[in-house]
Order: sequence, then structure tokens, then C-alpha cells
Amino acid sequence: MTLQIRTSDEDGQRIVWFEDQSSDLSGVIALDSLALGPAAGGCRFWHYDDPEDMLRDARRLARGMSYKNAMAGLPLGGGKSVIQRPRGPFDREALFRAFGRVLDELRGDYLTAEDVGTSPRDMEIARAVSPFVLGLPANGTTAGGDPSPWTALGVFLCIEHALARRGIALAGSQIAVQGLGNVGAGLCRTLHDHGARLIVADVHGHAVERLLADVPAEVVLAEDIHRSAVDLFAPCALGGGLNPETIPHIQARLVVGAANNQLASTSDDEHLSSRGILYAPDYIVNAGGIINVAAEYLGNQQGEVRDRVRRIPDRLAAVLDRAEATGQSPSRVADAMALDLIGAATPGQRSPA
Repeated sequence: MTLQIRTSDEDGQRIVWFEDQSSDLSGVIALDSLALGPAAGGCRFWHYDDPEDMLRDARRLARGMSYKNAMAGLPLGGGKSVIQRPRGPFDREALFRAFGRVLDELRGDYLTAEDVGTSPRDMEIARAVSPFVLGLPANGTTAGGDPSPWTALGVFLCIEHALARRGIALAGSQIAVQGLGNVGAGLCRTLHDHGARLIVADVHGHAVERLLADVPAEVVLAEDIHRSAVDLFAPCALGGGLNPETIPHIQARLVVGAANNQLASTSDDEHLSSRGILYAPDYIVNAGGIINVAAEYLGNQQGEVRDRVRRIPDRLAAVLDRAEATGQSPSRVADAMALDLIGAATPGQRSPA
């Protein structure tokens, strides 16, 4: 057994570093809060040049999951795991089996599922070792399986709501989608089916080609798509894309997308507001996936997942209405609402990590 785990505390977050040399596994889990239940958040499999970048990503993603789960009304706290993708050849099954052993060491404080770079098959491998893994193939009508279609559905419904707030019909609207992974591509197909005209970009050419086989779209460079003259910009790639360098060039009146941590900092939402751009907080919009994961954890049916996902625009409307009434930015309003929910956890529930 070569698995090594070390734990630390950073500003109230429990940080779990792990490494298993025999399987090339290394990474970090950030547990942000267990106030409402076990920390839940997907497993990201990505290459990081610097361990500090990996830690920073995990911590921000974990905090976002605390807020996302609270605002979605789920009995879950927030956490995130990030695995460093090995540079050379590696045994994927051995790596995810070793990751399952890491999850077992946390004894249920953290529940994981798919995220960027991981698949239902990866989760099946880890689940063979640990029970604290979700996102497994659905069994009959019970919730489960790849959460990305549910994320895409929630984002689509929020786009529909945001356009309506600005008096723009979805059919005939122009929408720029950045990132054509499972969620972004699924979103594009639904938008096309409802009459939207698409401008798309992805750093991976094969992702663009795969989409264009099904959906007509204009293709632009990934670094330029935020400049597109469209009604709505949908960031569906990695985070931090809304920042002082990009925001001055955004021409869309609305920003509604699936990516986590779209804002490089909270002040960037105020910069968007000052330009008259309506930003829909990402963790409200993209909650469909974790709603499906929570339903799997609780043993709910797929129909219940659909009902909960269809209520996501109602939660977005509540945030945007309060932002308009108070003059605050939507992200600040959403953060305050989430913190109130986490702080109101009843006695007997888990305390923050």
C-alpha cells in the first residue's frame, strides 16, 4: 500500500492531499462545509502546472458547491476533488481504484461524482472500492447516470428566463457558447431545436467538429468568442473567464452559462452590472447536475429530478428580483442568500468542516 494522505486546515476549509505512487494518483480534496449534510461535489481530472493552482481551483470549486447545494435546497454541504492528470501513460482503472480508497478514508464526509475530465465509467471503478461515489448509470426509473444532461437542461431554462427578462424571444436570438463538452454541446442542441442562432468555440477542434455534425453554427476562436455581437453569452468551459481583460469587450446583454466560478473575483460582477450586462450567478444556473446526484444519493426517481431542475429558473428569478430591488449585484445577493441558508442549519446537522 503506497497511499499517502495528509490533512490540513486553510481558512476553515479541510484540505486533504493524497498520493499513490503505484497508480500515479495525486490530488487534493477541499471540504468547505458540512453544515447541511455531507460535502458533495464532482471529481475534476485535469493537468495543473503548479500544485498551488490545483489547490486554489479545488478550494474555489468547493466553496461554490456549498453555495450551490444550499441554494438548490439540497441536504448537502460543499466539497470538491481535483486529481492531477499524469503527464505520461497511466493505468486509468488503477488510478480511480486508488481514488476510491481515498474516499473511504473520509468515511462519508465527502461524496463525489463526475466533473470535467471524468466519466460514469471512472465513477463505477471508484465505487467498486468505496460506497461514497455517485453518478453511476441509472437503474430503471431511479435517479443516476451522467449528470451533464440535467446541468444542460437547467442552463437552457435559465437562458430562456433571462432572455424573457430583457424582452428577447429565444427563437431567432443569437447566443455564443464557449466550451463544447458534454454540457455545452447538449445546451447547443437544445438551443438550436428552439430556434436560436449559435456562435460556438472550443479549444479542442474535435469537439467543434462533433457538434457541427448535428447543429449548424458559426465557429470563432475560443479567445475571441466573448467579443461576439450576440444577445447572450454562455460560458461553458473552465472558470475565471469573466475578468478585467474580457469584460470590457463583452457585447452581449446577458451572461448565463454552465461553467463554475465564471467570475475571476466578486468585483467582476459589479463591473458587468456597470456595463448594463445581466449576469446570472453560475451556481444557481448550473445546479441541475448536483440535483441529479443528490436524488441518486437519496434514492429519488428521475421524475423528481426533472421537477426540481425545472424550478431552477424560479430561484434565479428570486436572486435577480432582489438584486434589482436593492441595487446589489446578482452574485452578492446570491452569496448572501446561500450563507443565510448554511448558517440556519438546524441543531444536530453537521457543523462546518
